[in-house]
Amino acid sequence: MKFAVIGGTGLIGSQVVKNLDAAGHQAVPHSPSTGVDIITAQGLEAALAGADAVVNLSNSPTFDEASLDFFRTSMDNLLAASEKAGVRHFVILSIVGVDQVPGLDYYRAKVLQEDILKAGSVPYSIVRATQFMEFMDAVLSWTADGDTVRLPATPIQPIAAADVARFVAETAAGAPLNGVLDIAGPDRYPLDELGRLTLAAKSDARTVVTDDSAGMFAAVDGDVLTAPGDARIAPTHYTDWLS
Repeated sequence: MKFAVIGGTGLIGSQVVKNLDAAGHQAVPHSPSTGVDIITAQGLEAALAGADAVVNLSNSPTFDEASLDFFRTSMDNLLAASEKAGVRHFVILSIVGVDQVPGLDYYRAKVLQEDILKAGSVPYSIVRATQFMEFMDAVLSWTADGDTVRLPATPIQPIAAADVARFVAETAAGAPLNGVLDIAGPDRYPLDELGRLTLAAKSDARTVVTDDSAGMFAAVDGDVLTAPGDARIAPTHYTDWLS
């Protein structure tokens, strides 16, 4: 099969391309650096020509309200180009529990992305992942102040980017789900505990203070960001990944 991987030079996309190529497919990465602009649609028609499937791993440059316009415009352009090219499978990467956190602009934007895909005419699959292990440094930086990092005790079930890429590639190479696949890492932690574990592994002397009003994940109620009962569980443990 031939795959057009949008966002194919990023953290997940580059690994999806490698996995698909290793499985004997032809995966072509596309991004602004390759001349493809999904907001203006520049280069899209050529990028999708002859593609059997599109894997859209692009992401909004911001997490605020502007992300709604990013996903609306990019999905409209990608689906129009996909329909014209006769694409038979369209895959996006979303977030476990994304439809249960209306207080976050970015999560509402990802729900919009899912809804646009579902309403289109191209057969689709949505892979929802828990939080990436690779994002913990960013999460720590959001609420860092001197020697202190404030984090809520929101339950998190982190997954390694390599495992995400494997699931996405497998899904893209299969028949369209016309539904959602949830994926998660094997271990569940309160976010504040995960922060302490991360800092200790890096010999970082900063202190994590539990603050359920701190940072983006303060808007999350309960355990909606952890794996639902039917989720596929990845093999990589966070402590192994850290080491």
